[in-house]
Amino acid sequence: MKKVVLITGGSSGIGESTAIKMQENGWIVYAAARRLDRKEHLKAKGINIITLDVSVDESMVNCINHIKDAEGRIDALVNNAGYGSYGALEDVPLSEAKYQFEVNVFGLGRLSQLVLPMMRAQNSGSIVNISSIGGKTWEPHGAWYHATKFAVEGLSDCLRMEVKQFNINVVVIQPGAILTEWSAIARKKLLDTSGKTAYKGLVDKHVAMLAKYDGQGSKPEVVANAITKACNTNKPKTRYAVGSGAKMPLTLKSLLSDRWFDKFMFNLTK
Repeated sequence: MKKVVLITGGSSGIGESTAIKMQENGWIVYAAARRLDRKEHLKAKGINIITLDVSVDESMVNCINHIKDAEGRIDALVNNAGYGSYGALEDVPLSEAKYQFEVNVFGLGRLSQLVLPMMRAQNSGSIVNISSIGGKTWEPHGAWYHATKFAVEGLSDCLRMEVKQFNINVVVIQPGAILTEWSAIARKKLLDTSGKTAYKGLVDKHVAMLAKYDGQGSKPEVVANAITKACNTNKPKTRYAVGSGAKMPLTLKSLLSDRWFDKFMFNLTK
């Protein structure tokens, strides 16, 4: 019997690459996203395309029920949907901060709630949560984004302990710099939010630093390979730090004091 995987944020970047990789590895793949236009190439590969908005409960319930009715099981959930909302904390409206949590944390948690009854009944399953090296490190202007990723890390650790008794794995993926639209979106958000405020000086330096490293990241396939490996392994690692520049910041964070790590991050913006 082929295994079934649901991948959120499956319309581009890491999600799209993971859908293709897992389909090539023999999985029945459901790639979910809010917008499904221009995805005929995925359909041509035998990948199922499904509408999903992780900020709307009805959409999540309908998505899971559709897969349950069609396949009778879900063996892996890849919580990949997310985005980076950048700006000085003083400048970011709370409505935007709340939406950042809705997409990056609460949608992830709700989908996990919805798949767990099936996984418990199967006595098997994998929940793979896409965090970031930003789930263990920090930088200026990323307060709300990093808060969501720190939350994903803590949520995943607690959930891993809870569901071990049901033979369900919980894995965290910590990508570094990946060649996706993420950086460009984060830069635009940062400039729109804080580019003309009291934080303009540091914002300009931060935007220049992000732009400097554009095009120097790893391809999304690097992350897709780690996700696929985790889902195909009975005893995966609890965390996979993958992609360009992923391991160095995490190592430095473990060695440096908080203030020295601050200095390291400030030096990147010079």
